[in-house]
Amino acid sequence: MQNILLTISYDGTDFCGWQRQDSPSGSKGSTQIVRTVQCEVENALEKMFRQKISIQGSGRTDSGVHAMGQAANFFSPSENIPEENYMRALNGILPKDIRIMAAKKVDESFNARFSATSRSYRYFITDKTVSADKSRYVWNVHHKMNVENLNEMAAVLKGETDCASFAAAGDASLSTFRYIDKAFFYKTEDETVVFQIEANAFLWKMVRSITGTLIQLDKNHKGRDDFEKILLSCNRSKAGITAPPEGLFLWEVKFDGIRRHI
Repeated sequence: MQNILLTISYDGTDFCGWQRQDSPSGSKGSTQIVRTVQCEVENALEKMFRQKISIQGSGRTDSGVHAMGQAANFFSPSENIPEENYMRALNGILPKDIRIMAAKKVDESFNARFSATSRSYRYFITDKTVSADKSRYVWNVHHKMNVENLNEMAAVLKGETDCASFAAAGDASLSTFRYIDKAFFYKTEDETVVFQIEANAFLWKMVRSITGTLIQLDKNHKGRDDFEKILLSCNRSKAGITAPPEGLFLWEVKFDGIRRHI
């Protein structure tokens, strides 16, 4: 068998997140499968090989969240398929809102979740009127953002950080500490504001909570000290809103850095 690493892009709008899940159907004792990215890719693999195949993603994305570079691996039952053929074959089966961007053979011990050394997200935000074709991929706010102020606040997020203030209720992580490599804002040519954050891993809805809190503080003319107090409180109720999912993209997963705790 070959261990194959896929790089996957998807429009998360019509998915209930990455992870395969069952949902009550309304009938006693019965369930129905909800649409997830993992399930769609596994269905495509089953059609390709005529047997069930499980894939391991680098991490979960919430309902409505997109990806440019999700990573997932699976064990192919075939030893003979060239790695470049997986992309073409799967894209011929998958729905149009999921695309395989790359496929390559990796070591048998490789695991997309446990071998990952960092994940990076980008959150796209604008205060301008958004055309219909872009409204799925950006958070439209109604105030002018101060990128300098946002960056002063985001600079607090560096290194080993207790992120309990930004963990959603129900997060099952054993630790709320994460190692944050980068967190900063910048503007694109069309004046879209982008928040980029890279860490070894993320708590449930952590990126959306951080983004919502920073944007809300900036709107209310608050600054670095106010954000730092929220972070140090380790109390989600002290933080701000959870930003909506549509502006958020899992941008890249890296495997060549320092392996830190989960």
